[in-house]
This record gives sequence, C-alpha cells and structure tokens, in this order.
Amino acid sequence: MRMVRLDAEDDFDGWRAAARMLAAERIAANEVLWQIGDRPVDLFGGEPIAVDAAQAPPMRVSRAFLDLARDAALHSEPERFALLYALLLRLLDQPHLLQDRADRPLRRLEGLAQNVRRDIHKMHAFLRFRELPDGDGTRFVAWYEPEHHILRRNAAFFVERFTNMRWSILTPRGALHWDGALLTEGPPAQRGDAPGDDPVEGVWKAYYSAIFNPARVMPRAMLKEMPRKYWRNMPETALVPQLIAGARKRELAMIEQDRAGPPRQLDTPTIRSRGAGGDDALELLRQEATACRRCPLWQPATQTVFGEGPHDAEIMIVGEQPGDREDIVGRPFMGPAGEVFDRAMAAAGIDRARAYVTNAVKHFKFEPRAQPPSRPPPMRAKSTPAAGGSIRNAPSCAPDW
Repeated sequence: MRMVRLDAEDDFDGWRAAARMLAAERIAANEVLWQIGDRPVDLFGGEPIAVDAAQAPPMRVSRAFLDLARDAALHSEPERFALLYALLLRLLDQPHLLQDRADRPLRRLEGLAQNVRRDIHKMHAFLRFRELPDGDGTRFVAWYEPEHHILRRNAAFFVERFTNMRWSILTPRGALHWDGALLTEGPPAQRGDAPGDDPVEGVWKAYYSAIFNPARVMPRAMLKEMPRKYWRNMPETALVPQLIAGARKRELAMIEQDRAGPPRQLDTPTIRSRGAGGDDALELLRQEATACRRCPLWQPATQTVFGEGPHDAEIMIVGEQPGDREDIVGRPFMGPAGEVFDRAMAAAGIDRARAYVTNAVKHFKFEPRAQPPSRPPPMRAKSTPAAGGSIRNAPSCAPDW
C-alpha cells in the first residue's frame, strides 16, 4: 500500500506530482492512500512516499481533465483525490473517456467540480466587508463560511477587486490578510472574530429599502440564487422578510400613484427648461459633461469622451470609463478594448454606427508613471457625477435593449 501526504486540503500541485509518479508505474488506485497533512488515514498505510515535482515524469492528458481536476480537488469530499487518480488511470487507456456522458465516476467528479465553481461564485457575490478601526487606520473584515476549500483560489479575485483596501477574510478553514502590498494567510477563525456591523450598514439598509422594487419580487428565484444560508453574512437580508410581506401593498400604491399623477419626464432640468429632444438633447448633455467640474477626474484628462451614435438608436452600449487612446481621440471604445468590442459587434451582426456607444465615466483617470498612462482596474474607478451622464443619455436614445 502506497501513502501520499499532501500539504493541504487544496494541494492540487502535490496531488498532480504524486499522480504522475504513481501512474507512470501503473499503481492501481486501490493501492494508494491519500493523506492531508499529519491527519492519519490508515494505521497500516506505512510511510508516505517521497514526492518530487521536478522528478515526476511528464504525462499527456487533455486540458479538459486538468480543468476538471483543479476544480474537483477543492471539494470537501474526502475521496476526491482517490477518485481523480482512478479517473487518470482510466484516461491513459481510454483517451476519449471524458466524452462518455454516461460514465458514473466521471459524472460524480463533474458534479464535485460544478459544486466548487458554484461555491466560488457565491463567495464573490455574498461576501460582505465591515469597517473595523485598527492601529494602522481602517481595516475591512469579512466573515464567510465556504462549503469547500476555495479560499486560496479566490485570493487573486479579492486582491484585484480591492487592491486599495486593507482587508481580512476570515473563514472556518483559514484566513487571508491583505495590507495593500502583501497577502498573508492566517489560521481558521470563528464568527466572533469578525465585527457584527459598522456605521455604514444603517445607510446601506436605508438605500436597499428605498430601491427595493415590490413589482419585481420573485421569492423562489431569489432563494435559488441566494439561499438562506448566505443571509446571515449580508446586512440587507434582515430587511427582506418585511419587504416581501409589504410588497403587494407597495405595488398597488405605486400603480395608483402612477394613474393619478402626470406622466413622468426622465430628461434633465436643463433639457426641460429648453425644450430640447433627440440630437439637441444629446448636444446639451455633451456641453454639460464638457463643462462639468463636480469631481476631479477632468483635471488630468485631455478631454471629455462623450458618447456617439444616433439619438434614436435601438441599442445602447455603456462601458466603464475611457482609456488612454479614447482620451486622445475623444471617442469611446477606440483602444484595445475597442478592437475587441468591434469584433464582438461584427460577430453579433450589429452595425456599430446604428448603436449609441458611451461610457459611465466621461474622463480618463490615470496615474503618472514612467510608462504611458494606464487605466486603473475597475475597483479604482470612482462613481462620480459624470456617471449620471450615461443614465441621462438613455431617455434621449430610448434603446430597446
């Protein structure tokens, strides 16, 4: 009996190196025990074999198997590594095995991988940071309970998304700490280690209540996408039961108010006062955006990058913010992203000239460096008054989709 000791629950690289060595000798799957750390698996398993990734012989397998193995290896199923090794051995003799949709061991592993991917997505969507003062200023702390071993896999997502924040993610399986430059790991934590609330949550709850649309309440769909087990990590979910209970009453009140009141106008005060519409309305909005000084984004920018396209376009495309090329040319989607956008539009059979194209933010924000100016990642882009320009463009363009 061979024993393989892996460093951690998510040690895919260790499993991969050991699986190569064992498979090269055609060691049967039932002759291998997989151990995590120092946790005992079998009293008669013997000493763990030495695994050297550099000495592991190369082995050709499909990209699809590697993707499946990387995801399934993060599942909390204790037998996952044994199941993956057994599948690897079968693939060596049956290279097209992954195409057999009726194969039960394969379907089981695909189910494990799907559960892991869902768990990763749920952590992206439902993790909530709370502000916590510490000795170095402010740190944002989040508590989350993943079903599987996905903490390290998600680290890059949160570092990229919240680069400018100092944050900690605490889970029963471990912790991550980011100080703005260095990511470190910590031991498993408890719910009490994370703050219960922060001063901003009251404002967020008030905002959530205000934007809650009773006409679109679909409890079954909501529970399918956001099961109740995630509710305790999100402050707004405490409001959901009472908002749902009063949804029908609010919906009827909205209908009655709409019937009794005059038709609502969605254009801006400037446009209303001048009675403009169509191309005139867009031109007024362009002038307003060009003269806007309500945030500092205009200062380093070369010019305002407004939208372009017919005012009666059926399709409106809204990007995030201009890049350096757009800043020079003065038109949206003209840089590398514009090339990708043009190819996507052509593939979809949509004539760009018939769509209205714009950005939520109208100025290019960059940081001076020795290299050419580069656009910051999305989490650094500010929500500014300029973003309202795209919203006000919408009634002028009246897109169908």
